[in-house]
Amino acid sequence: MDKVYDFIGIGLGPFNLSLACLTQPINELNGLFLDKNSGFDWHPGMMLDGVSLQTPFMSDLVTMADPTHPLSFLNYAKTQGKLYQFYIRESFFLLRQEYNQYCQWACKQLDNIEFNRNVINISFNEAEDIYDIEALNTETNALNNYKTRQIVLGTGPSPYLTPAIESLSKDVIHSSQYMDKRNKLIKSKSITLVGSGQSAAEIYYDLLQNMQTHDYEVTWVTRAPRFFPLEYTKLTLEMTSPEYVDYFYNLPSAKRDQLINKQKHLYKGINASLINDIYDLLYEINLSDKPKTQLFTNAELISKNNQTLSFNHLETEQAFELNSEKLILATGFNYQPPNFLSNLANEINWDNQGRFDVDRFYSIDKRQRIYVQNVELHTHGFVTPDLGMACYRNSEIIKQLTGREIYPIEKRIAFQSFKLPTAKKVTEQREDRVTQ
Repeated sequence: MDKVYDFIGIGLGPFNLSLACLTQPINELNGLFLDKNSGFDWHPGMMLDGVSLQTPFMSDLVTMADPTHPLSFLNYAKTQGKLYQFYIRESFFLLRQEYNQYCQWACKQLDNIEFNRNVINISFNEAEDIYDIEALNTETNALNNYKTRQIVLGTGPSPYLTPAIESLSKDVIHSSQYMDKRNKLIKSKSITLVGSGQSAAEIYYDLLQNMQTHDYEVTWVTRAPRFFPLEYTKLTLEMTSPEYVDYFYNLPSAKRDQLINKQKHLYKGINASLINDIYDLLYEINLSDKPKTQLFTNAELISKNNQTLSFNHLETEQAFELNSEKLILATGFNYQPPNFLSNLANEINWDNQGRFDVDRFYSIDKRQRIYVQNVELHTHGFVTPDLGMACYRNSEIIKQLTGREIYPIEKRIAFQSFKLPTAKKVTEQREDRVTQ
């Protein structure tokens, strides 16, 4: 008889890797993770030198669920003989390359991962009350079949292209390809960068540092009204909390969408230190030679015709054009449901915009047996892609998978309240005012 897993995770980014780490020591839970890649490699196209995460080292794969877990970053640093170096460095923020190496180390400690497995189909077996999964072994081209009672989707988003650009080409690249294309890019005479988040700022700073050596022009354009810094004050950070997720989830759908559009600087903003570094470098270059660079805000890319880029200025409502040999789109990512779910489409809960209708504890189907990672921005709020909330979400998913709370789950961590006070508290406050 074929082995039946309690759950199978599909896709292995940081969120499902965290789940793999947290579930491995749970004897009562038999899980497996499948990934189409040959190994773990997190955003290799953006692995620039000196770039850090935007969350502290405690947002590793396990610490916020179990600080004593052997797959914590601190234990990794200890086993690699780097703990004292990390201690002396005195920075909470890991280098992106360092985080990637840590995740690769964690993968090697696990026995519940199979790489080179491209899932191509999932169907529900009514007779056995299980899911049948077909995966192509990309090394041998053989089909592998798996059976599981539950599924956790961690397939991740795909590069998003602005509507003005239909596809990538030799003169148009997405930020996720930057390191692969960088050597050819810097040999061109003019480069235009479109986007306003952290990735755009990292690319602009890198291009700015090499601009005089390679003698190209670089233009940075964003449709945002300014280059927003990531808001990182402590009372704002309290919004990355279980109670804010509760509050946001219980808002009407239209209000949630409205809020997400207003909260981009809370999760898509640029590190303030990087903004300052960019300004300081511009200032330094300007001392000896006027920088061959321009920065535009409020500008939306409308079309591209060969090397002519057409923009609309959103505030003045005037059109303008730029000529550029190369175009970089730092326009982020969006999520599309994977094709292998097509047989399950009628069993999945969808909202009125064709998105997963994710329930409070991350399931998307009528049986409540298919869970998702990092696709619930519209239901659970801006904390969705936050590495620091990965262990919280995974602790909740593990509770659903096992029926009990294996890792203690915080219910309230914020000093502030996000919802209205209860009727009892309002009455008490009124009575206090009367007695005073």
